[in-house]
Amino acid sequence: MENKFYQALQILKPNVECSWGGVVETEEDFKKVEWKTGEDSNGQQITTTTCPHSEITWTKVNKEMKTLQSNYDNQDYARNRLASYPSLQEFAEAYCEKEVGDDSTKWDAYVVKYNKVRSDNPKE
Repeated sequence: MENKFYQALQILKPNVECSWGGVVETEEDFKKVEWKTGEDSNGQQITTTTCPHSEITWTKVNKEMKTLQSNYDNQDYARNRLASYPSLQEFAEAYCEKEVGDDSTKWDAYVVKYNKVRSDNPKE
């Protein structure tokens, strides 16, 4: 799953301006985030490692990251199905031969493959 920290920030406060190095997974990592608080007279960013946004705390960010991870994990079966389904080309060829050519051999094989993917990757 891509950057959960960034996604959590966007949920708590869209368009918040900050930067960090590496991955933010712990409260110690969170304390190293540089939050933009303004610009000086030369146009240089002014930053602080103390989060200036009351709606953003480590507890709230961590809770959102756990929710995001749980939602991602709950869709594992769907990602596995997507990668395993027969191709659209196989579908089109089987369908056309069945509908136009009156030969359902490939269609029957396609249906077996399709149903096997579903049974191998059940919804939890």
